[in-house]
Amino acid sequence: MLHVSIRPTRRAAALALAIAAIGCASIGTTAAPAHPGPHDTAPHTASDLLRAREATRAFRDVDAARAAGYAATGACAQDPKYGGMGIHYANAELVGDGELDVTKPEILVYQPTRRGKLRLGAVEYFQVDADQDLATDDDRPSHFGMPFDGPMLGHESDMPIHYDLHVWLYRHNPAGRFAMWNPKVRCPDR
Repeated sequence: MLHVSIRPTRRAAALALAIAAIGCASIGTTAAPAHPGPHDTAPHTASDLLRAREATRAFRDVDAARAAGYAATGACAQDPKYGGMGIHYANAELVGDGELDVTKPEILVYQPTRRGKLRLGAVEYFQVDADQDLATDDDRPSHFGMPFDGPMLGHESDMPIHYDLHVWLYRHNPAGRFAMWNPKVRCPDR
């Protein structure tokens, strides 16, 4: 079988950033989460989770994230059935380089607090699907022993088919550490 490798272009990177504005599924849909239920972390992945947390600890301060190249990409993402994600901050350079590293998440997900501050809750890893074919998944990435969600359609007409994985490193998620949506997250009324 011929394997075609597509290196993300700047356009693809810009399109990929749009995913963060919408979340991992269209806001207001009732798509089932790909990783339902609590997940125990296998011992061999615990060190990677620790490495990810140590590498992103400074980003609990949203100003540090902005200084590192992360930028807000849209409104707070919430699903009426599954809960919310929050506000996505994406790093265009990391999204566009096509490389995955547990210490360099492409997207940070913040939840607004009642006092109007932003609290880091999750990190998100993002990868453009190499062959842009929803019927194949031979390039599905994984981190922490978990396969990424996808391949999934882009959430806007010009967004590529992609994979992503949420990791709730900084906020407990009753749906599971790797679930897309957190039932405890609510966006402020718009």
